[in-house]
Amino acid sequence: MPMRIRMAMHGPAHQKIFHLVAINSKQRRNAKPAELLGIYDPHAADGRDARTVRWSVSRIHYWLNVGALPSKSAVRLLELGGILKPGSPYHPRATQPKYPVVKAESQSTPSSIPPAPSS
Repeated sequence: MPMRIRMAMHGPAHQKIFHLVAINSKQRRNAKPAELLGIYDPHAADGRDARTVRWSVSRIHYWLNVGALPSKSAVRLLELGGILKPGSPYHPRATQPKYPVVKAESQSTPSSIPPAPSS
């Protein structure tokens, strides 16, 4: 059973909160998870300037150690929280560019063009 660490969306319109969950990858987004790992509230409320994240670091490390793969959004959140180091091996495509950068071959310079024959 392939397990994933991903976000589940909950709450009324325009006030969504996200649950960080460990869930079977074959189940739908808001299905009952195997375990709730954290809650992310992206909205600043009543005098708060920062977003709120509450999570269980030990349980997140447990699921990563047993082979659960985090989604791209979960990797970004865990990197911002300091749980994963940037460029973590769990999801290498999350931090790499989609298309590799290719260097263009240098064009010949005017000094390398042979002089025209004189008549």
